[in-house]
Amino acid sequence: MKHSISKYYLIAIVLLTFAACSKSPVNPNSDPLAGLTKVAEGYADGAATKVALYTKGTTLYTGYSKFYIALFDSITGQRVENAKLNLTPIMNMGTMSHSAPFENPESENSINHLFPCSVTFTMPSGSGSWTLQIKVLNNTTDKEGLIMIPLTITEPVLSKQKSFTAQHNGSKYFISLIEPSTPKIGINDFEIAIYKKTSMMSWPADSSLSVTITPEMPSMGHGSPNNINPVHVGKGHYKGKVNFTMTGLWRINLDFMSGTAVADTTQYFDIEF
Repeated sequence: MKHSISKYYLIAIVLLTFAACSKSPVNPNSDPLAGLTKVAEGYADGAATKVALYTKGTTLYTGYSKFYIALFDSITGQRVENAKLNLTPIMNMGTMSHSAPFENPESENSINHLFPCSVTFTMPSGSGSWTLQIKVLNNTTDKEGLIMIPLTITEPVLSKQKSFTAQHNGSKYFISLIEPSTPKIGINDFEIAIYKKTSMMSWPADSSLSVTITPEMPSMGHGSPNNINPVHVGKGHYKGKVNFTMTGLWRINLDFMSGTAVADTTQYFDIEF
């Protein structure tokens, strides 16, 4: 009798464990487009592929913009889940054109039916017009094509894009604030991306600088403790922590060094919540 009870007890544990493990953190029926706004859609000529461009929010601002691309077979309407995408943002200013920093999708396989990527817009529309060129290689059909999407870029009230000419080498660097996107009282993720302009069409990610942050609240005359300086984590992205002790307007001062040489000590981002 004792062995029977132990046997049933063991079976119950196994069943409960299986039930717990079988719960997936991702709902396979969830909408991959939930919380996203369609920016534009069209066809990549030659690739027989429909391209839909999505982002969070309804307005595109200067600075770092995350995009999500959905692909569909232009004949069957079926989703295209395997493709190689190459972005080229172009600012046409009439007498001249230039590109901007961008990040192509990391994988040729979609993630939850989407291809995440990003563009860092270095200036607003007005002085010229932005176009996002997307080259699509449909790996299923082995067909390649190009779509050109016009975009309107707005300057936000509080800038999330800074630039400086470095003191130590004379190079032009562009800094984009990524996090905190929804600041709160307490410890927040802090993330910036750094790019170095090497030509009008080349803006590679930079990992050569070290960054020190000093938050302050100008109206109150105080800073905050327990901040963690951002360090490079890959592809020009630097991550750290910033502590906001109360609501209001905060200024995050940034010092950039290249080894022992000063690159710049004049940049800052204002964050208000």
